[in-house]
Amino acid sequence: MKNSHSAHAVEELCAAGAELYERALREGHVHSDDAEEAPCLIDLGMLHPTVENLSVLEPVAPVVALHRLLRTSEERIADERRREARLTTVFEPLMRIDSRQAATDVPAIRILSGTKRINESITEAVRDASREILSIQTNAGHTGDRHAVSEVIALARDQAFLDSGGRIRVLYQHTLRHSLTVLARYEQLRGDVEARSLDELTDRLFAIDGTVAFLPANKDGTLALEVRHPALVGYFVTTFDRFWRLATPMYPVAVQRPSLNGVTPRQQAIASLLVEGHTDAVIAERLGLNVRTARVHIAKLAETLGSESRAQLGYLIGRSGILDDRER
Repeated sequence: MKNSHSAHAVEELCAAGAELYERALREGHVHSDDAEEAPCLIDLGMLHPTVENLSVLEPVAPVVALHRLLRTSEERIADERRREARLTTVFEPLMRIDSRQAATDVPAIRILSGTKRINESITEAVRDASREILSIQTNAGHTGDRHAVSEVIALARDQAFLDSGGRIRVLYQHTLRHSLTVLARYEQLRGDVEARSLDELTDRLFAIDGTVAFLPANKDGTLALEVRHPALVGYFVTTFDRFWRLATPMYPVAVQRPSLNGVTPRQQAIASLLVEGHTDAVIAERLGLNVRTARVHIAKLAETLGSESRAQLGYLIGRSGILDDRER
């Protein structure tokens, strides 16, 4: 009868082979005819003929068979590693020549999902950086457990980067320039770190060494874009630098923004948006305020300028000259 046994690896020992090997171990030997249904045992060196009688097969001790098979496996792995080393030697100089490699290794834009994944990607990018981190921080998403966890990670990450000789520049909205939480954060950091503030900013942004940027991909910040396209990252860096030149220093040395004719800098910002016709809700959102606080500032501005109505307030703002310096 034709043998239907199929070749297999030792870790996939067939039922016939396992049964015959177990019997050989129990009885001390089996007849060579019995191995016709399981020739794998002879091929794998688990059964061998006795010296006295070649038709009798005796089992190799399991510990000896295992050791021999593992050694064979180790030699095969070593051969593969030597092959990998030879391939690396051949291709390494070629990869240095091919400038397209960097562009094809990592996607130009990819979506990161979840706070944990976002933090891991930013941390990995910072670990590979050596020069500068640019960051825009807004009021949005600065509360809750998710932010608290991210902040602990970010603080350690920033300090490690500063310790390596890097520089950090951060932009905030003016609504956060006197925040004890924000200022306390920078008091904990040692190194070349600076923060400034503006009335209005874009959404959050991280730009690292001018090679990679991270920005929100949805409202609640659970999705983010990782951008490595040189043109886009360059655009983000240029935008940041232009904001930076317009911003007011807040750390390590805070510069006081002057009032003009009794109108505070925040009221000047509100006045600028009022004359553009924006609603209270839009003004609050753009300046990082809640609507109630925005209305309090509008009321104080109206009182300072002697306005009795919203329409009159716009007219008096124009006459007061408080926006002249902002427009120059």
